[in-house]
Amino acid sequence: MTGTDLWSDLLDCLELRGESPAFEGRNQRLSYHRLFGGQLLAQFVRVASLAHPEKAVKSLHVLFPRAGRSDELVRYEVERHHEGGTFATAGIVARQSRGVIATASVSLHAAEDGLDHQTTEPVPAVLGAEHRVDLDLVPWEVRSAADLDSRKPEPPEASLWMRTPPAAPELAPALTAYATDLTLIGTALRPLDGIGQRDAGTAFTSAVTSHTLWFHRPFRTDGWLLLRQHGPLLAHGRCFGRGDVLAEDGSLVASYAQEALVRFAG
Repeated sequence: MTGTDLWSDLLDCLELRGESPAFEGRNQRLSYHRLFGGQLLAQFVRVASLAHPEKAVKSLHVLFPRAGRSDELVRYEVERHHEGGTFATAGIVARQSRGVIATASVSLHAAEDGLDHQTTEPVPAVLGAEHRVDLDLVPWEVRSAADLDSRKPEPPEASLWMRTPPAAPELAPALTAYATDLTLIGTALRPLDGIGQRDAGTAFTSAVTSHTLWFHRPFRTDGWLLLRQHGPLLAHGRCFGRGDVLAEDGSLVASYAQEALVRFAG
């Protein structure tokens, strides 16, 4: 697929069928060897938003107990745990014929005014076009000075600028959830000598086991966003990483964290 086709395909996957408490989503048409977890994250966000249209997703914690099949639709079942005037919580289960492939615990919040303060490192200028990188499965522009495919040892840190084609603001959380699933494992592997992200499936195998997102402010994805991430731990067959999403003006709009299985050959 071309980048344009991948973008249209992803947007189509976010058009879920059904109504609360049950929705159905189709899968991306990818050559990827299993159902991409980023797609499930994005669809979980959309399901929660559709089930609670008067509130916005505040946080999402997802577990991936079983790999999904790309040739079978995913059924999402919503259980409302609490529905208040300001907050709501829900559980969502993603199923295929073999059973549960992912579960999500979701918190939602209605917009309200309050004090606004943050403490973050300054956001640098957007990198130039010479830093553009192609990430499989990401159908929009990404720029980074970090080479996650490099086999040279580097600190477990990476910053990526991204900007989607024009997109409705209500899709921003889902599109951002999709993007956060792809490079945290590679970031955690950077200190290793002789191994890079491109060695997945040969030097090592990996699978995300849990992923959490927090959404702090309304934002758009068709303006530049900085994904600033750190992978501080690789131990006992698992790695852990976390990151922040910041707008070009420095506003912290989302944060995320991930644990994944990592097993090395030999």
